[in-house]
Amino acid sequence: MLIKGYDNGPLVAGEQLLARPGFWSNYLLAMCNWGTSAARPVPEWFGDDGADTDALSECLLDSEHWPVFRVPATDTPGVVVIYRNLVGDFGIDYLLTHPGRSRAQQIASWEGDLSGSGLSWRELVRLAHSPSPSAAGVEDPAARLLLTLPLLDDLAVPEAAAVRLGAALTSAGAPKATALSTAEHLLTHLLRRSRHDPTWDSPLSGG
Repeated sequence: MLIKGYDNGPLVAGEQLLARPGFWSNYLLAMCNWGTSAARPVPEWFGDDGADTDALSECLLDSEHWPVFRVPATDTPGVVVIYRNLVGDFGIDYLLTHPGRSRAQQIASWEGDLSGSGLSWRELVRLAHSPSPSAAGVEDPAARLLLTLPLLDDLAVPEAAAVRLGAALTSAGAPKATALSTAEHLLTHLLRRSRHDPTWDSPLSGG
């Protein structure tokens, strides 16, 4: 796979991995805030078990095959998520693809925390529900929201966000009984480091 504007490694389509047991715990578990809570995050929060999580991590972290997850959108920029599996320099890179432009633009990376430019909750929700039927990639709104969630950089997340996120987690296989709690842990961590200022331009607008 080739993505103009990103020449760092051997890219392969990774969308088929979303349905594999262990994917969401690999992708989101480290983003759950533990803090002073007695409940330590575990793969079971995402409907996975440790064996599934360990097995899938070998696929996700393969230095010879870097999984790519495409979140294309209709008439607006889309997002591409790339596992950057360089030896000694692992991370997850986030790119924007702009309509009418041939090259993608890297806006952020995740290496234990987000560095770069994020998006507001409203932008993430709009992106999740605007799949492009003519472009290859993830179409399911729940999976689209969860894939782009690490980009959340917002000081004004609505109270209903945890409920919406919990529903997305349930759709992706998380236990219904604990999905809301898992969503709250994720938002607590992501909002703790939020740097967004409402006066800043969004990367979606080219800012």
